Amino acid sequence: KNREVTSRPPTKHLPVGSLVVAMAFSRIVKAAMLATLAPLSGATSTQMEANPIRKVVTMLQAMQSKVTEEGEKAEELFGKFMCYCKNSGGDLSGSIQAAELKIAELGPEIQGAEEKKL
Repeated sequence: KNREVTSRPPTKHLPVGSLVVAMAFSRIVKAAMLATLAPLSGATSTQMEANPIRKVVTMLQAMQSKVTEEGEKAEELFGKFMCYCKNSGGDLSGSIQAAELKIAELGPEIQGAEEKKL
Protein backbone atom coordinates (compact mmCIF):
# COMPACT_ATOMS: atom_id res chain seq x y z
CA LYS A 1 0.00 0.00 0.00
CA ASN A 2 1.75 3.08 -1.26
CA ARG A 3 0.22 6.29 -0.09
CA GLU A 4 1.19 9.53 -1.64
CA VAL A 5 2.25 12.05 0.99
CA THR A 6 1.64 15.71 0.29
CA SER A 7 3.78 18.36 1.88
CA ARG A 8 0.88 20.65 2.73
CA PRO A 9 -2.90 20.33 2.87
CA PRO A 10 -5.04 21.81 0.09
CA THR A 11 -5.87 25.46 0.55
CA LYS A 12 -9.47 26.24 1.40
CA HIS A 13 -10.86 29.71 0.82
CA LEU A 14 -13.27 31.09 3.37
CA PRO A 15 -16.60 32.35 2.09
CA VAL A 16 -17.12 36.10 2.42
CA GLY A 17 -19.62 35.62 5.26
CA SER A 18 -17.07 33.65 7.25
CA LEU A 19 -14.51 36.36 6.67
CA VAL A 20 -16.87 39.00 8.07
CA VAL A 21 -17.54 36.83 11.11
CA ALA A 22 -13.82 36.28 11.60
CA MET A 23 -13.16 40.02 11.44
CA ALA A 24 -15.94 40.72 13.93
CA PHE A 25 -14.58 38.05 16.26
CA SER A 26 -11.11 39.60 15.95
CA ARG A 27 -12.55 42.96 17.05
CA ILE A 28 -14.26 41.36 20.02
CA VAL A 29 -11.03 39.67 21.11
CA LYS A 30 -9.10 42.93 20.79
CA ALA A 31 -11.72 44.77 22.81
CA ALA A 32 -11.65 42.06 25.48
CA MET A 33 -7.86 42.37 25.71
CA LEU A 34 -8.13 46.11 26.09
CA ALA A 35 -10.76 45.65 28.79
CA THR A 36 -8.45 43.37 30.74
CA LEU A 37 -5.63 45.92 30.47
CA ALA A 38 -7.84 48.79 31.65
CA PRO A 39 -7.14 48.21 35.38
CA LEU A 40 -3.43 48.41 34.62
CA SER A 41 -3.82 51.76 32.89
CA GLY A 42 -5.23 53.61 35.91
CA ALA A 43 -8.92 52.77 35.77
CA THR A 44 -11.14 53.91 38.62
CA SER A 45 -11.92 51.60 41.51
CA THR A 46 -15.57 51.25 40.42
CA GLN A 47 -14.45 49.94 37.03
CA MET A 48 -12.17 47.38 38.69
CA GLU A 49 -14.93 46.21 41.00
CA ALA A 50 -17.59 46.00 38.26
CA ASN A 51 -19.33 42.73 37.57
CA PRO A 52 -17.49 40.83 34.78
CA ILE A 53 -20.77 40.33 32.93
CA ARG A 54 -21.43 44.07 33.10
CA LYS A 55 -17.96 44.67 31.64
CA VAL A 56 -18.72 42.41 28.70
CA VAL A 57 -22.16 43.96 28.15
CA THR A 58 -20.68 47.46 28.27
CA MET A 59 -17.95 46.42 25.86
CA LEU A 60 -20.49 44.94 23.44
CA GLN A 61 -22.65 48.06 23.63
CA ALA A 62 -19.63 50.22 22.83
CA MET A 63 -18.78 47.95 19.91
CA GLN A 64 -22.36 48.11 18.68
CA SER A 65 -22.34 51.91 18.67
CA LYS A 66 -18.97 51.94 16.91
CA VAL A 67 -20.15 49.50 14.22
CA THR A 68 -23.33 51.55 13.77
CA GLU A 69 -21.29 54.74 13.30
CA GLU A 70 -19.01 52.99 10.80
CA GLY A 71 -22.07 51.75 8.89
CA GLU A 72 -23.54 55.26 8.73
CA LYS A 73 -20.23 56.65 7.46
CA ALA A 74 -20.05 53.90 4.84
CA GLU A 75 -23.62 54.65 3.70
CA GLU A 76 -22.82 58.36 3.43
CA LEU A 77 -19.68 57.67 1.39
CA PHE A 78 -21.57 55.27 -0.85
CA GLY A 79 -24.27 57.89 -1.42
CA LYS A 80 -21.64 60.46 -2.39
CA PHE A 81 -19.99 57.94 -4.71
CA MET A 82 -23.27 57.09 -6.43
CA CYS A 83 -24.06 60.80 -6.87
CA TYR A 84 -20.63 61.32 -8.40
CA CYS A 85 -21.15 58.39 -10.77
CA LYS A 86 -24.54 59.70 -11.92
CA ASN A 87 -23.36 63.27 -12.39
CA SER A 88 -19.96 62.60 -13.90
CA GLY A 89 -21.43 60.38 -16.62
CA GLY A 90 -23.39 63.29 -18.10
CA ASP A 91 -20.42 65.64 -17.84
CA LEU A 92 -18.14 63.11 -19.47
CA SER A 93 -20.48 62.44 -22.39
CA GLY A 94 -20.90 66.20 -22.92
CA SER A 95 -17.14 66.74 -23.04
CA ILE A 96 -16.76 63.81 -25.46
CA GLN A 97 -19.33 65.31 -27.83
CA ALA A 98 -17.65 68.72 -27.65
CA ALA A 99 -14.27 67.15 -28.44
CA GLU A 100 -15.71 65.24 -31.40
CA LEU A 101 -17.16 68.48 -32.82
CA LYS A 102 -13.84 70.23 -32.36
CA ILE A 103 -12.03 67.38 -34.14
CA ALA A 104 -14.42 67.73 -37.06
CA GLU A 105 -13.74 71.48 -37.19
CA LEU A 106 -9.97 71.18 -36.90
CA GLY A 107 -9.63 68.62 -39.70
CA PRO A 108 -10.19 71.07 -42.57
CA GLU A 109 -8.11 73.74 -40.82
CA ILE A 110 -5.15 71.35 -40.60
CA GLN A 111 -5.50 70.40 -44.27
CA GLY A 112 -5.65 74.09 -45.25
CA ALA A 113 -2.50 74.84 -43.24
CA GLU A 114 -0.68 71.90 -44.86
CA GLU A 115 -1.67 73.12 -48.35
CA LYS A 116 -0.38 76.62 -47.57
CA LYS A 117 2.87 75.13 -46.37
CA LEU A 118 3.41 73.32 -49.66
